[in-house]
Amino acid sequence: MARSFRVLAATDLGLVRDGNEDAALVSPSLIAVADGMGGHAAGEVASKIAITSLAALSKVLDDGAIDDDSREDLLLNICYSIDQEILDRTSENPALSGMGTTLTALHLTDRTIELLHVGDSRAYRWNGKKLSQISVDHTVMQELIDQGRLTPEEVHDHPQRSLLTQALMGDSGIDPVLVSLDASSGDKFLLCSDGLSSVLSDYEINQIIKKSTEEVLLSALINATKEKGAPDNITILWAEIVDEKLSGTQLIGAANE
Repeated sequence: MARSFRVLAATDLGLVRDGNEDAALVSPSLIAVADGMGGHAAGEVASKIAITSLAALSKVLDDGAIDDDSREDLLLNICYSIDQEILDRTSENPALSGMGTTLTALHLTDRTIELLHVGDSRAYRWNGKKLSQISVDHTVMQELIDQGRLTPEEVHDHPQRSLLTQALMGDSGIDPVLVSLDASSGDKFLLCSDGLSSVLSDYEINQIIKKSTEEVLLSALINATKEKGAPDNITILWAEIVDEKLSGTQLIGAANE
């Protein structure tokens, strides 16, 4: 039976930014969030490159003739292609120098979800009671957590919590993560830029999900972020695996401009 992501999506400028450097992709089998950064108003250029490149790949990924190894190669290689395009664009236009983007995506297969990840935009799984992060932040703070030098609670308010160790910036130093996880119909996932996760703790997000209907969930998360200052753009995807063949692709935020 065909499976699809049924997705609710929202993006918001927040309370400080003048423009939206976040971009997102919603399609039946591929969803993604990209958080642009750097350059002279060029973060939106980098995130748009990432999301439009991934959208172009989605039809190829859904070709039933492609085997698992080839599909995994395509997913990993798209990160290098995005990185190269960012390098090419900055070479053509030095004013864009320093731009980059995160990229966190979920691809749905007949049996699994595949997580593709570079940076600190996050992917979570919701089991009906608790939110569990399935991506691992590519940040200096995460490395310090892994080394036991900081706790997650200490990181949440740390002034350097968003200092990245990996991003798509055209520097060819990336090591994208691709992992496959079992996933069943009814499973739910949250993808977000750090405009949400750097302001609200996992506990706070968890509590909002628990008490909100899906109709108001995204606005509740955005409003809670704004109550705490919302210093960055906020982009959120809430996705459920359903036994339906859905259609249509939506580009969100900077990717739609």
